[in-house]
Amino acid sequence: MRRWGELVLRHWVIVMVAWAVVLVAGGAVASTVSDRMTVNFSLPGQPGDEAANKIIAEYHNGGNTAPLIATVTLPEGQTVSGNEQVVAKAFDSVAGAVPDRPLRVVDEANTGDKAFRTSDDRTAYAMVFYPFPRSFSEQLPTKEIEKTVQAVAPDGSVVGVTGMDALATGDDSGGPGVLTETLLGAMGALIVLLFVFASALAFLPLVVAGVSIMATFLMLLPLTYLTDVSFIVQFLVALVGLGVAIDYSLLFVTRWREERDHGRDNHEAVVVAMETAGHAVLFSGITVAIGLLALVVLPVPFMRSVGYGGALIPLASVLVTLTLTPAILATVGPRVDWPKIRHENKASRGWTAWARLIVRRRWIALVSAVAVIGVLFVSFLGIKIGLADSTSLAKTGRAYDTLQTLERGGVNTGVLTPMEVLTETDRAPSVADTLARVDGVTRTVVPTGPGASVDGQTVILVFPDEETVNSQSVQVVRDVTAKADDTAGVIGVTGVGNAQVDFLHAVYGNFPLMLLIIAALTYILLVRAFRSLLLPLKAVILNLISLSAVYGLMVLFWQKGYGSDAVFGIAETGAVTFWIPLMVFAFLFGLSMDYEVFILSRVREEYDAGAGTDDAVIQGIGRTGRLVTSAALILFLAFAALASGPGTDLKVMATGLGFGILLDATLVRSVLVPALVSLFGSWNWKLPDSVARILRIQPSHSHVERRVVLDD
Repeated sequence: MRRWGELVLRHWVIVMVAWAVVLVAGGAVASTVSDRMTVNFSLPGQPGDEAANKIIAEYHNGGNTAPLIATVTLPEGQTVSGNEQVVAKAFDSVAGAVPDRPLRVVDEANTGDKAFRTSDDRTAYAMVFYPFPRSFSEQLPTKEIEKTVQAVAPDGSVVGVTGMDALATGDDSGGPGVLTETLLGAMGALIVLLFVFASALAFLPLVVAGVSIMATFLMLLPLTYLTDVSFIVQFLVALVGLGVAIDYSLLFVTRWREERDHGRDNHEAVVVAMETAGHAVLFSGITVAIGLLALVVLPVPFMRSVGYGGALIPLASVLVTLTLTPAILATVGPRVDWPKIRHENKASRGWTAWARLIVRRRWIALVSAVAVIGVLFVSFLGIKIGLADSTSLAKTGRAYDTLQTLERGGVNTGVLTPMEVLTETDRAPSVADTLARVDGVTRTVVPTGPGASVDGQTVILVFPDEETVNSQSVQVVRDVTAKADDTAGVIGVTGVGNAQVDFLHAVYGNFPLMLLIIAALTYILLVRAFRSLLLPLKAVILNLISLSAVYGLMVLFWQKGYGSDAVFGIAETGAVTFWIPLMVFAFLFGLSMDYEVFILSRVREEYDAGAGTDDAVIQGIGRTGRLVTSAALILFLAFAALASGPGTDLKVMATGLGFGILLDATLVRSVLVPALVSLFGSWNWKLPDSVARILRIQPSHSHVERRVVLDD
C-alpha cells in the first residue's frame, strides 16, 4: 500500500486528468446505460416460467403479468341484467385500446359466467391481460383502457381499472426519480460531513462519490451489451454508490488529518493514510463485492445482473478512493482543510469513555445486546416470503376505489391473482371441471369466441379463494399445479402464485450454496486482513446474526405494519417481497462488514503497537467510533432517499438496508464487537505459522499483556 501511495503521488497529474475524463464519459453514457437496462423477472427452467413463455408466444400477453381488472358500474337504478350487450361491447373494445400492445379480455360475454358481476348486479368486470413492460418507464395501459371503455359504456356509468400492478403504481407519479434521490442523499451526507470535518474538506468525499458513480455507469455500459442488466441496478449504483464512496473517502481523509495533526508533512501523511486506512478500504471493498458476486450462483437473471452490476459499485469506489483522494489531498488538501475547527490528534473522549464502559461491563453489554437481537430473531421466525397484499399497495386513488367497489359487491381478491392454465382446446372444458374441484379454488372459466383459442390451445382461468401473494397462501397454487400435471390436455400452469413457488424453489433452494460461498471467501479474506483465526470467525457469525435481526425488524415494520403506516402511509404488507431478503443479505453482509474492518483494523494496529487487548479495544473504538457512526448515518440517509422512490417493494428494500446499517453500527459494532474482543483476550491474535504460510502472510502470536487499566 505504501508503494501504491508513492506511485499515485508521483503521477498525480495523470490520475486527476484520467478521472476527469471518466467523470465526463460516465455522465455522457449514464442515460444510455439506464435506457439499456431491462425489466425482466423470468425464472428460466422453472415450470411456471416455461408455461408463461408459451402463453406469451401464442397470445403476446399475460403469462407473466397479473391481469388488470376493468369495471363498469351502471348508474343508480340500472343493472347489468338488461344491459349485457352494451357492457359486452364496452369490454370488447378494450382489445384495441393500445395499438402496439395486444390485450386479451376475459369477461362474462366470452365465458358465459355470471361471476363477472357483483352481487348487487350493478357492476360488471373483465380481466385484461397485457404484455409485460418493455422498460421501467413504460406505463400500465390503465388510462387507455378506462378511456376506451368509458366511450362505449352506458351514459352515467362509472368506469375503473384495478389490479395488483395498478394498485402498486398508485397515482402513477413514479416518485422523485434517480437523480433527485441521489441529490437528496448527497445533501444529507454533506450535513454529516460538515459536522465531521468542520471545514471545506467536507466536499471532497462528495467529489469522490460523484466520480465513483460515473465510473460505475461507464463500466456498466459494456456489461449491458453482454447480458441483461436489471433496472434495479441504476438505483443501487446511484445511492449505494454514493454512500459507499463517501464512507471510504471519509475513512481515508480522517486518517490523513490524524497524521497531519501528529506532525507529519503532507506527503508522508498521505502515504501513511494509504498504508492504514487504504488497507482497510481495500479489504472492505473486496468484502462487499464478494457478497454481491455470490448472487451470480442463483439461477435468476435479474438477481445475477444485480450481482454483476452491484459488485462494480464497491470496486469503483475503492479504485477512486485509493487514487483520486490521495492525489487531491497531496495537492490542495491542506488549503481545502479550512477553517480547521476540529482536530484529529486525540481520540474522541465520548467514544473512548463508551469503549471503557463496555470493556468494564463486557458481560452485561454482551447479554443485553444478545437479548435485543434475540427478540428480533423471534420476529424473524414469523417471516412470510411473497408479495405485498392488495390492502397494503394503495389506500387512495382510482385503482383502490375500484377494488373497494368489487369487494363491496362480494367479489373476493382472488380475482387479482388468477392462475392461467394453458390447455388443448378440445379438452379445456373437462380440465376446467377437474381443477374446479381442488380445495381453495372458487371457480374456473373457459373463454370462447374470437381470439380465445390459438393454434388449438386455450387459456383456462382458475380463481383462488384469496390472492396468492405469500408463502402461506400459495398452497392452492401447488395443489392446482399438482392436479394439472396429472390431467390430460394440460400444457402448463402459470400466474403470480406460480412465480413465487418457482422463485422459492429456484432461489431459496440454492441459498445454502450462496451462503457457504460468501462465508468461506469472506473468512479467508479477513484472516489475511486481521492475521487471526478467531476475529474473522466472529465477524462472519455476527454478520449472520445481525442479518436475522434485520429480517425481524422488517417483519415487524412491514409484514405486521408496526411503523409502515405511520411512516409511509402503507398498511401491513402481510409478507416480505420474495426477492428482497436475498438482496438485503447480499448488500448488508458486505456493507456491515465495512465497519467491522474499519474498527478491527484500528484495534489490530493498536495491539501491534504494544497495547493490551482491552486497551487496544478502547483506543480503537475511541478512534473509529465517530467515523463509523458518521459513515453509517451517511449510508442510512442514502437509503432513506432510496425509500422515497416509487413502489412498495423499493421502500421495503431501502428500509431493510437502512435498518441493517443502523443496527450494525450501533448495537453490533459499538456493543457486541468490543465486548466479545475483550472477552476473547489473547485468543484474538493467534494465527498458526502453518496457516500464515499458506496465506502468504506473517504469523501472529499474542504478546504478554495486562488485562486492562479501566480507570484514567
